[in-house]
Amino acid sequence: MNIITDISIIEDLASTRQEENWRFRSYLKGADIAGSRIDTAVHMLARWISKQIDCGKCANCCKSCSPILQMPDIQRMAKHFNMEPESFQQRYLENEGEENGYSFRERPCPFLQENRCTIYRQRPNDCRSYPHLQKTDFVFRLSQAVSNCSVCPIVFNVYEELKVRFWKARD
Repeated sequence: MNIITDISIIEDLASTRQEENWRFRSYLKGADIAGSRIDTAVHMLARWISKQIDCGKCANCCKSCSPILQMPDIQRMAKHFNMEPESFQQRYLENEGEENGYSFRERPCPFLQENRCTIYRQRPNDCRSYPHLQKTDFVFRLSQAVSNCSVCPIVFNVYEELKVRFWKARD
């Protein structure tokens, strides 16, 4: 397996393969493959590929994604800066709607410096979980995975390998 790490190449390939990626999504959603089998493959691939990618060289997720922050995230980050949560919200966040939480007002993330998170221990739960490949029920999050193929080298490479493992039999 050839792992691609250059984000500009990944963005180009994800764009070129977008239609194919959506077709694979449709295939996986309708295939007679146990969700647990797909999850096991995703988890194994994500662990293996993650070990070969230095997120600090990329940090594209921090540059292009908007994590959704909930009140515990806001309180944790505000405390780190010795601020009241309301002041933190006013300075850094915008409301995504009452149920949806908050997001950072600007991109890249205001706490990203030289591809490193300056609040790593206090980072939002959405960031802690990214790229969300360790979660179960991958088949129900395929739209998110397709979208993240152009953002994250880990997601891109996992998705490409899934196509080889589960889709090649169709040819």
